[in-house]
Amino acid sequence: MTVRWHDVTIPLHEGMVVWPGDPPFEFRPARRIADGAGSNTSHIALPTHLGTHVDAPWHFEENGKRLHEIDSALFFGEARLIEIPGVDLVHAEDLGAGSLAPRILIKTRNSDYPDEAPFQTNYVALAEDAAQRIVDEGVKLAGVDYLSVAPYKQKNHVTHHCLLSNDVIVVEGLRLRGFPSGSYSFTMLPLALVGADGAPCRAFLGIEEFR
Repeated sequence: MTVRWHDVTIPLHEGMVVWPGDPPFEFRPARRIADGAGSNTSHIALPTHLGTHVDAPWHFEENGKRLHEIDSALFFGEARLIEIPGVDLVHAEDLGAGSLAPRILIKTRNSDYPDEAPFQTNYVALAEDAAQRIVDEGVKLAGVDYLSVAPYKQKNHVTHHCLLSNDVIVVEGLRLRGFPSGSYSFTMLPLALVGADGAPCRAFLGIEEFR
């Protein structure tokens, strides 16, 4: 048996969609061999909540953990993917019957958006009651398939506060198209930024294959 790993990360490139008001991703040359330099090097500039990324509790909680304080054991292990079609807002009952797994990934119609689609203000997100169920059932990591776990311009940021104030680590911007509900190996690796509110990450789903 082997595990085949599938990249579920939004590629970073100039012109990619960003959260409204955030600065764009920049990739520019520092040195180029074509210009006579001895090597190719580049400068990048990016917001911390770009593309596929992790929210640390400090993102919304002034006394919350910063990125380097999160237990990195959460970044590796099994996750349960829950597919929820046909809803505009995920409520507690939409997460299914039975207990939730410690690490869940929520797939909605957001996964049908093309990678290059402009920002969608009507993306599917989690209602406060769904966030509260996640907390109540001891979930430690929740992933979603758009740039925010909360509805656009949600009053008082209640979904984020509910999750992050209870140390639920949030992964946003996963590319879950083509993956049905089920259990997967899941790995996500945020940039090792000290003192950060979040960071872009690389994320993978693993599927066991028998030969």
